[in-house]
Amino acid sequence: MSFAYNEEQRSLKDTARDFANDNTPVEALRKLRDSKDPVGYSRENWGQMIELGFGGIIFPEAYGGFEFGVKGLAGCFEEFGRTLTASPLLSSVALSGSLILEAGSEEQKQELLPAIAMGEKQVAVALEESSRHNPAGVALSGDVLGNGFKLNGKKTLVVDGHVADLLIVAARTSGQSGEEQGISLFLVDPKAEGVEIQKNGLTDSRNYARISFTDVELDSTALLGEEGNGFAALDKALDVARICLSAEVFGSTQEVFERTVQYFKERKQFGVLIGTFQALQHRAAFMFTEIQVCKTLLMNALNALESGADNAPAMISAARAKICEIAELVTNEAVQLHGGIGVTDELEIGLFLKRARTSQILFGDERFHYDRYATLSGF
Repeated sequence: MSFAYNEEQRSLKDTARDFANDNTPVEALRKLRDSKDPVGYSRENWGQMIELGFGGIIFPEAYGGFEFGVKGLAGCFEEFGRTLTASPLLSSVALSGSLILEAGSEEQKQELLPAIAMGEKQVAVALEESSRHNPAGVALSGDVLGNGFKLNGKKTLVVDGHVADLLIVAARTSGQSGEEQGISLFLVDPKAEGVEIQKNGLTDSRNYARISFTDVELDSTALLGEEGNGFAALDKALDVARICLSAEVFGSTQEVFERTVQYFKERKQFGVLIGTFQALQHRAAFMFTEIQVCKTLLMNALNALESGADNAPAMISAARAKICEIAELVTNEAVQLHGGIGVTDELEIGLFLKRARTSQILFGDERFHYDRYATLSGF
């Protein structure tokens, strides 16, 4: 088992790094935020990412992809996390694309996956119904209506939902909220009658939406997968999104740590570099060792996922929980160790902290994943 990227994955990762440094530095995110850009990312940059092949990394060649696997995609997310790159890669490719791969019919895959890979269609998953991640807590109703269905309910924290060309909506066609059985997945046109979308900007400057569904009528072809059996596919797709988001947060955490160490080498107090203070060296050493633990857990989870290991979900939750925990530690320390300027919006360190806090909640925070890891491990 390798705890490093192979040659092809490193090459892909290097391409992502070069693209991010040249086109989507942190300053680009600041400009999007300050201008209140209605899209929330640069369509031009996204088009360039598509041309470089990022949209088809995990898809089989039969569906217009390159079959580099989730590990290759995670390496790109790690680099994009270093610059807080704004794009629909997480929502449309990692989550929605994986879900279509898992649950879709051959016809649906042939129609949708090449369009996603080529950037012709952006897809978003509407799952959450509260501020806490709860994939089984679906209450939005999907009542049978003749040969179709009727949706009623609300969703929140829909990543890039305001610009999606297609929604994948998790609805309950039987059972009670909290039960895995009875969850169905539907392909919904965001412009359909009864769908109302409101962009919801949060502190991390990622793009979210609140979506309400009022008597939205669908025919049977809108069903993605089997009626009432959508949870298994949903959970697998979420694991892809979870590990990709974890890689992004890991990249951000490394960037914040490296910037803090560099600040130690430049900032003087009483004519002495603060990096020579033993107390600060101890704090930096502790962060460094914890970051190395995160790297090991991340690579272990990616290896398990790529190999189809039975313990892959548990390993993903272990990596996700630890990375969330250490991201909070490192961003808190970075703000404090930068002194007074650390709390100002002028310094980019604060943007990393804000992204880390919201990313901790998205797809499950450390508490959710420590609990999931324990449950999956038989505790």
